Amino acid sequence: MTSVAVIAHAGKTLGGGLPELRVLLDRSGIADPWWFEMSKSKDAPKFVRRAIDRGADLLFVWGGDGMVQRCIDAVGTKPVALAILPAGTGNLLARNLGIPLDLEDAVAVGLHGARRTIDVGRVNGERFAVMTGTGFDALMIRDADRALKNRLGRAAYRVTAAKNLRVRPFRARVDVDGGPWFDGKAGCVLVGNVGKVFGGIEVFDDASPDDGRLELGVVTAKGVAQWTRALVRTVVGSADRSKFVRTTKARKVRVRLDRKMPYELDGGDAKPIDRL
Repeated sequence: MTSVAVIAHAGKTLGGGLPELRVLLDRSGIADPWWFEMSKSKDAPKFVRRAIDRGADLLFVWGGDGMVQRCIDAVGTKPVALAILPAGTGNLLARNLGIPLDLEDAVAVGLHGARRTIDVGRVNGERFAVMTGTGFDALMIRDADRALKNRLGRAAYRVTAAKNLRVRPFRARVDVDGGPWFDGKAGCVLVGNVGKVFGGIEVFDDASPDDGRLELGVVTAKGVAQWTRALVRTVVGSADRSKFVRTTKARKVRVRLDRKMPYELDGGDAKPIDRL
């Protein structure tokens, strides 16, 4: 028999909100799930662990990509199903997995949909399911703060992308599966587990979240003109045919930078580092 827990970011909204979620679960015969609400996603892991310790084997995660990432990291390899209720701005993993953005439909998928095991990556000690990277993408995500996202929604990322087209290149040395692959100036190093990573744009067009490999891209564009050309290629689905983009697949990637740079993890801003 399935034991259900709800791990919810109280500041996120979807449909009729958490009261509607309670009603939908009750109608489905789940009258009293373990219920954990928090105001910050950083508190989610302890509640995930608590729910699992109590015997939950299905976790409904209510929130955005940052909330989902923290819950995935906390679940790890435990035999627990995680059902996403996409209440965030980007909802990148939900969109890649085809999870509806409608609350009732998303609950139905969580309760009755087929179970799927997907890959995760691990960067600097944390698991991720969508992407990690440094340079342009991390600066874009860093500058899209909560106030801007609340005001503009997903369009906030277009504003911060335009702001960071003049990112100063950094030197990156990238090893792939134990051997050298790239050594030079770059404006972005991106590792993805799925295809769509920015606002629904297909960056890695043949990516699969269950093939045992990660996608790797390095962008060498400099200045607004070159970045615009690279991004246009990306939007039309041919990023790998841009002379400013280099891609491959990998199981293990090591990135070393000539200076500390911010990095991002499933759309969340992380502190500057000089290696991934």
